[in-house]
Amino acid sequence: MSDQNHVRLIKKYANRRLYDTQTSTHITLHDIRQLVIDEEPFQVLDAKTGEDLTRSILLQIIQEAESDGEPIFSSDMLRGIIRFYGPFQGMLGNYLEKSIQAVVDIQAKTGQQSSQAWSDYMRSQLPVMQDLMGQYVEQSKQLYLNTQNLFGMFPGFPGTPGRSDKDKKDDGDDKA
Repeated sequence: MSDQNHVRLIKKYANRRLYDTQTSTHITLHDIRQLVIDEEPFQVLDAKTGEDLTRSILLQIIQEAESDGEPIFSSDMLRGIIRFYGPFQGMLGNYLEKSIQAVVDIQAKTGQQSSQAWSDYMRSQLPVMQDLMGQYVEQSKQLYLNTQNLFGMFPGFPGTPGRSDKDKKDDGDDKA
């Protein structure tokens, strides 16, 4: 791992080629993936405009990884993520980021630096991890539902038990 203050600069040219300014060579998405794995800080910039393309390149790497082997994201999970864009976008992004960081922290604390060792460890722990993740998801679901139920405390809020029968009747009678 290199100095944390030094960010490796990768330039992307119009011909879609990536150029590593540190090594003065053209590189591939596979090479950038290795930089991520090696925790090498980098930034990808458009060579002409200077626009930061790092997120776009990382998404391309994820897309390639999802196409190879067994994907992490199921179609249902991707649909769920798409539904969260909008008012709950920040909340989901923060939740996902913290969840992934928790897994990374567990990996670091267990000393499982080798991806093969980590895979073997996770495979042996799969039933326990599935149970823990199931409990975690259920607790998160209950927390969300309890938060939504708080709106029931405000009388007159549409769709909540606090609305009077007269309010409900008035909603339907206006069309007559």
